Amino acid sequence: MKNLVLAGRLCYLRVLTDDDAEEMVQLLLSNRNYWAVFEPRHPDSYFTVAVQREKIRESIYQSRENREYSFGIFEHRSHKLIGHISMYNIKRLPFLSALVGYSIDETYSGRGISTEAVQLLIKFGFEKLRLHRIEAYVSPRNTGSIRVLEKAGLINEGLLREFLHINGIWEDHYHFSILEDEF
Repeated sequence: MKNLVLAGRLCYLRVLTDDDAEEMVQLLLSNRNYWAVFEPRHPDSYFTVAVQREKIRESIYQSRENREYSFGIFEHRSHKLIGHISMYNIKRLPFLSALVGYSIDETYSGRGISTEAVQLLIKFGFEKLRLHRIEAYVSPRNTGSIRVLEKAGLINEGLLREFLHINGIWEDHYHFSILEDEF
């Protein structure tokens, strides 16, 4: 699965390699404040090539074990890394489910790229991994991400109270899902 590419109209998803670590660090640094609003705080060491290279290697191992698939989101025209998306916490029977998480560069938000990336990953999950259910969590304050999930066909199943600890505060999150027969 190392060379796995999922192509869309606006973007394509590609499994990251060691060679992408430096570009990933640049993406993380340029979006550090933007993404920190809805993601847990990371130590400074997280924003280094060594740590990102190790995360990429771990992701490749996890995909071999069929536990997680992590991709870079790339713009078609420039082949620039503009985000990342993962299908993780993959569970086999009796669940046949997984979670989706994603982040897009602030300068590319609002263009439909995140929606297309989520749709590409959902298609992969249902058609290639043969999942029954795909889920996502999102902060009620993250209206852009809520729109992405809704446009991608996920349904809000309800509020999870004080679900994630983000930036020193327990935050509520909505629980979204899509089932294979809704895809």
